[in-house]
Amino acid sequence: MALFTIERSSPHPVDETWRRLTQWQRHGAHVPLSEIAVRTGGPTRVGSVVVARTGLGRAGFDDPMEVVRWEPPGGGRPGLCRLEKRGSVVLGWAEIEVWPSGQRSRVVWREEARVARLPRVFDAPTAWAGRLVFGRVLRGLLEE
Repeated sequence: MALFTIERSSPHPVDETWRRLTQWQRHGAHVPLSEIAVRTGGPTRVGSVVVARTGLGRAGFDDPMEVVRWEPPGGGRPGLCRLEKRGSVVLGWAEIEVWPSGQRSRVVWREEARVARLPRVFDAPTAWAGRLVFGRVLRGLLEE
């Protein structure tokens, strides 16, 4: 599997950074040819399902993810969200950590991803593409 990590400084306090990064539908505005939907009602919690639809029309695929860990920041401790990928095309997990840093915050995005039936020789290019795409997502979400 392709493991990658992205770290960014956020100009926003930890609570605002967390809010921006966990409003799932906003992610779709920063990933080409993608839309994000939350399949479960109410606020995000363990068991919430987020689906990224990538493609044009019927030529595409769904990337369903389930929130398996949900710990919003508070009391000086960081926030942590872990999503497990539950689809048949994209496998793996993603973690988003948001750490307080004075009046700002620090984001650590870790992801282990693999495209099903793609040989392991493609892990390095997959990690490179993941860093590129999700680096843009983070930048966009934090700058809006």
